[in-house]
Amino acid sequence: MAPVPSRRSNRLGIYFHLHLISDATGETLNAVAKAAMAQFDTGVPITHSYALVRTERHLARVLDQVANAPGIVIYTLVNDALRMQLEEYCAARGINCLSLLDPVISMIGNYLGAETTHRPGGQHALDEEYFERIAALQYTMAHDDGQLGDDLAEADVVLAGVSRTSKTPTCVYLANRGLKAANIPIVLGTPQIAALENLRGPLIVGLTTSPDLLVDIRRNRMRSIDQPQDSQYTDPEKVAEEIRFARRFFSRHGWPVIDVTRRSVEETAAAILNLLTERDAS
Repeated sequence: MAPVPSRRSNRLGIYFHLHLISDATGETLNAVAKAAMAQFDTGVPITHSYALVRTERHLARVLDQVANAPGIVIYTLVNDALRMQLEEYCAARGINCLSLLDPVISMIGNYLGAETTHRPGGQHALDEEYFERIAALQYTMAHDDGQLGDDLAEADVVLAGVSRTSKTPTCVYLANRGLKAANIPIVLGTPQIAALENLRGPLIVGLTTSPDLLVDIRRNRMRSIDQPQDSQYTDPEKVAEEIRFARRFFSRHGWPVIDVTRRSVEETAAAILNLLTERDAS
């Protein structure tokens, strides 16, 4: 597979080859590698990802590419023969090689006193949890931006906020965790607000942000769809008024509020998951 240039390749640093070898989809490896690289101001990986590596023939092709671009190898292989072949190949050539899941699997196995199943991609099995995530995603997409409000009571969480406060991407992230997430735009005088006020059951969370940042986001949005950037939608005074109204609305109902100004979608979702945990524990 062709290497994937880092999105941070415009940064000064040390370029190196990072080989991610998986017998499953490779999602786990990519996520961990991304999280690890975020801790370094220097070092720009040229990432080579290899998924569904389950045969010696496939591994041999991968090893040829590793030999052509030596660097760091991180892998998740459960087949003992393939693991040994990979590790011996790297050791013979002085290539750094790490099994990502071994320490975690070993600790859990020791705690449980159990053997591993050696099942490639076991975390992606089509089990009940998988189908729950699919159902949650379908619900979330059908309840985006105030749509289909008749069954909002079935949601696990409902996000409310003015336009462009990351409601939709946060809901999709939560849906991928198996949560039915709906979102409602806060617009004065709309029926969606009444639906929120009468809602019982789901956790309702208000999202807010800095007026200045919101103006910039909205202007960029209008620019991207080739629409006029000077309107009430992007007017700084109107935007500040929207945010004040939303904050008062959240406060009046005692709903938790998350300021997304300096948060990524993942961080916002994590805060919401914490709120759900706290509510369930009380």
